[in-house]
Amino acid sequence: MIEARQLTKRYGDKTAVDGVDFTVRPGAVTGFLGPNGAGKSTTMRMIIGLDAPTAGTVTVNGRRYAEHSAPLHEVGALLEARSIHPGRSAFDHLMVLAHTHGIGRARVTEVIEMTGLQAVARKRAGAFSLGMGQRLGIAAALLGDPQTIMLDEPVNGLDPEGVLWIRTLLTGLAAEGRTVFVSSHLMSEMALVADHLIVVGRGRVLADTTVQELVLQAGGDTVDVTTDDPAGLRRVLTGPGVEISGRPGSEQLSVTGLPARAIGLAAARHGIALFELTARTVSLEEAFMELTKDSVEYHAANTLVGAA
Repeated sequence: MIEARQLTKRYGDKTAVDGVDFTVRPGAVTGFLGPNGAGKSTTMRMIIGLDAPTAGTVTVNGRRYAEHSAPLHEVGALLEARSIHPGRSAFDHLMVLAHTHGIGRARVTEVIEMTGLQAVARKRAGAFSLGMGQRLGIAAALLGDPQTIMLDEPVNGLDPEGVLWIRTLLTGLAAEGRTVFVSSHLMSEMALVADHLIVVGRGRVLADTTVQELVLQAGGDTVDVTTDDPAGLRRVLTGPGVEISGRPGSEQLSVTGLPARAIGLAAARHGIALFELTARTVSLEEAFMELTKDSVEYHAANTLVGAA
């Protein structure tokens, strides 16, 4: 379990993390989302003691990271996959880490097989592709068989088979009762694997929720309806939990809170003709963009290369 209480980090006049409170619980995959500059990496660095908080606390399994006598057995982390000696082989890199905790050679061999590194285990890590570097970083995170696993952008550089492998690994670790904390910009992957979400923006927690709840708050399932009697359809559909929007004078309405089937049946009962009935679902990416739209620090210019 990871617990942050009023966790704060300042760099001079810049507040990177601002009084953050959250709990990452075992038995679930928790996604850690936010725009660039939101404070995700700084928060993760504070969790494993690479940065000291300006204020507040963060603990792993009830203790600060530095207080654990064998931290690799408590939390395995991947923050920067390329932070390895380029002249050292994958096997030797893992053996060096293993020696610090009295971990045997058999476990090194086991995580090499678990992460698909058998064919390159004796090759220099400096020549690895980005995807192989990611696999080595994940192997290092799993080396101590920790109860808490924290990964920053674990699918970077992985091919489709590797992405599927990561997806299966994360859900499998959570199913074993471990705490799994994952930062990613790939909303499609988070929608598939995350049981819980912590969303930050400008150093503050914007949401501590599930994927389903976040999508629902952003509009959930919306049905677009076109009719020659929008006012009559509004009257028929109005009820608790139903929201109806549409431009004045337009024949099209957008309805949330009712499925397309219920709308069609209600219109038929009251003799209201429908010309279009289209259901659309808000994606996690759309919900994330809506939630963080006022927290984006770096915006791309809306220009076209080569435009006259």
